[in-house]
Amino acid sequence: MICKIFLPLLLLVIAIPTALADGPQGGLIFPLQDKHNHSSCIIACPNGDLLVCWYHGSGERNANDVQIQGSRSRDGGKTWSSVFVMADSQDLPDCNPVLFIDANKRLWLFWAQVVANRWEHSLLKYVRAEEYTAEGPPKWTWQDVIVLKPGDTLPQQIEAGLDSLGFNQGYWAEYALAYGSMLVEAARDPHKRQKGWMTRNHVTVLPSGRILLPLYSDGFNISLTAISDDLGDTWKASGAMIGLGPIQPSIVRRKGGQLVAYYRDGGGPPQRVQMSTSDDDGSSWSTAVDTDIPNPSGSMEVVRLADGDWIMINNDTEKGRHRLGVALSMDEGKTWTAPRHLERDANGSFSYPSIIQTADGKIHATYSYVVHDKAKSGESIKHVVFDKAWISRGK
Repeated sequence: MICKIFLPLLLLVIAIPTALADGPQGGLIFPLQDKHNHSSCIIACPNGDLLVCWYHGSGERNANDVQIQGSRSRDGGKTWSSVFVMADSQDLPDCNPVLFIDANKRLWLFWAQVVANRWEHSLLKYVRAEEYTAEGPPKWTWQDVIVLKPGDTLPQQIEAGLDSLGFNQGYWAEYALAYGSMLVEAARDPHKRQKGWMTRNHVTVLPSGRILLPLYSDGFNISLTAISDDLGDTWKASGAMIGLGPIQPSIVRRKGGQLVAYYRDGGGPPQRVQMSTSDDDGSSWSTAVDTDIPNPSGSMEVVRLADGDWIMINNDTEKGRHRLGVALSMDEGKTWTAPRHLERDANGSFSYPSIIQTADGKIHATYSYVVHDKAKSGESIKHVVFDKAWISRGK
């Protein structure tokens, strides 16, 4: 099945420069606008280009004009190309895009195609390209839908995970079934458990070549990973990542081989980044538990740097997305430095960050940038670049 070809939008984009003291530099990928621009993902191409994608439209799941857009930088983020369309399922919302370059240097774009304007009905789609360094959008040569089968044991996994947390379901009545019971019952339906798995954060590739695509479900308020051991030819579902609302996982590997997943907190207070681990290359996961890192039910990401240290980018608050910080861990997630802030503005929202380190050691991040004040108002995607030393110099 061949994907339709998309032509670039007629919009010349030049980065709007900003600088934060002695550290991050960058700017908006395109000028502020009244459309919704959200959930970006940044990657570095083999030729050194930076490629960024996000979703754009008049809303989210209820807006059928939502499409995946992209832009390219050939100078490390100093300037950005015209915005172009990367995927557009006519009259259906396309959300949460994720870019990935595999061992054969093929570019993949994964995203959630929302059906019936409901997150829980979303289809997991992808397109793939061998040619993606020319001006404009990549030349997609293959597209498909990934259908996962979490299996008949999903109800038992949910039940056991909630029980291990000592989850108290509170009051119960025939007209108000308990939360856990409703999830278990829904998981018995193969139609419900095979759809609604959505992307958000970068793919993780293990030394064996195994590909882990982190996914989450707003229907079940849990997560899992799509696993491929054959360069994406086939995919299978991992065991479920269970907890009190662990969603939008970001996966990083310890030197000894253990995998650590960090999650957005989709549950109740206290609002904290959640965490679980896997000792079998992502096939199964421990029950997710709270860390001491604040999270306002906002997306976050953790990646391993070239020197082995880890970096986390997140909204370091319990409420609101008006602050966006980065922190380092020198002991593989056991402890974290105090965050240094990329954004702090009570009139703004800075969310859904994506972060990478390029071959030159620089750290690049993109995120949703929303401001509403007297001086300026609108939405864009912002790119910043900084180095590890800037974080270390923080007080």
